[in-house]
Amino acid sequence: MEQADFDKVRASVREQCGREVMIQLDRGRNKIDIQKGVIKEAYPSVFTILVEDKEHKKPAQLLSFSYTDIITHEIRMKLC
Repeated sequence: MEQADFDKVRASVREQCGREVMIQLDRGRNKIDIQKGVIKEAYPSVFTILVEDKEHKKPAQLLSFSYTDIITHEIRMKLC
């Protein structure tokens, strides 16, 4: 992993702050979790996504991820 890759991912996430995204989380052992949320903040090492589960009437969760999670495909994001 190069610093240039990290900087590109960080800039891309920062650019999308406030927008709704569909995230696909790789939970391991062939478990994949798909959720919809809004990118809230982008910090130097991590970013946060607010996920609301209206279908199951769960309270909103603020999830945090590192930019490395995107590079290593632990998380995949797509704009809605």
